[in-house]
Amino acid sequence: MLLIMETKIINNIEKALDEIRPFLQSDGGNIELVNYENDIVRVRLLGNCIDCSVNQMTLKNGVEMTIKKHVPSIKKVVSVE
Repeated sequence: MLLIMETKIINNIEKALDEIRPFLQSDGGNIELVNYENDIVRVRLLGNCIDCSVNQMTLKNGVEMTIKKHVPSIKKVVSVE
């Protein structure tokens, strides 16, 4: 049962990333899910997003907000190298 719930959460995280991805791609960037554990989502920013001066604002105001809309139990979203 736990595995089914976790799979559903990961699928919903991916749906959220698919929702935000076109905005990132329009600026030459992208994002990928690294992992989900203990209600924390780790993502990797790609392309122009890596060096963008507002990437942390995008992460909090765009990515985290969108993921929490799809999965309200998420505590935070962090970016990893």
